[in-house]
Amino acid sequence: MFRFENVFQHPLREINFTIEKNEKVIFFGPSGAGKSTLLFLFNRLQDPDQGTILYQGKPISEQPIPELRRKVGLVLQSPNLFPGTVLDNLKYGPALHQGWEDNMAEKLLDYVRLPHNYLHKDADQLSGGEQQRVSLARTLANSPEVLLLDEPTSALDYRTAEEIEAVLKRLIDENKLTMIMVTHNLSQAARLGTRGLFIKEGRIQEDGPIKNMLNSPQTNMLAEFLKE
Repeated sequence: MFRFENVFQHPLREINFTIEKNEKVIFFGPSGAGKSTLLFLFNRLQDPDQGTILYQGKPISEQPIPELRRKVGLVLQSPNLFPGTVLDNLKYGPALHQGWEDNMAEKLLDYVRLPHNYLHKDADQLSGGEQQRVSLARTLANSPEVLLLDEPTSALDYRTAEEIEAVLKRLIDENKLTMIMVTHNLSQAARLGTRGLFIKEGRIQEDGPIKNMLNSPQTNMLAEFLKE
């Protein structure tokens, strides 16, 4: 599905890996390692200084950005909803390519477990957890194949984070999405991910089944990180 070939983008160096369809991949490591930079390369929020990124066998540099971002959706730590109602937010993306149908709105709210009467609420009147649910629903409205998650629960209180995590798991499983997530929460990484990429000093230092990595690190660098 995705292939990175000798990609450089500060602070990242010599990044090489492949992600297959339906994988659930976690990027983790110390702050400043390049995790979010790496995530943003998938949908061209940033472009590499060097190297090639392939999606479905074709360089993403040759793919129209709006179409790429429809297929490869991004959910950030802060929801960044548009001014207007919940409905305005949900229909924004699909309406750009005539893909919105009125019966989609309630279905999307059902997915993220919000009542239908939220459709006409102003987005800025919602709680942080509610806004993150709407952000998820807005991304899902584009029918993505890949879901990029940049610490989607780190700004939420513990209980709300648990609820969002449960919503995420359901969305990913039911829609058979490929998930690529940055998180500092290693317990969450083990619950949501199947594969981990440990990133430090701009390089992938270890790559493998996430639970094995957390329980039996193969490198001294990861072992030291887990002790901290």
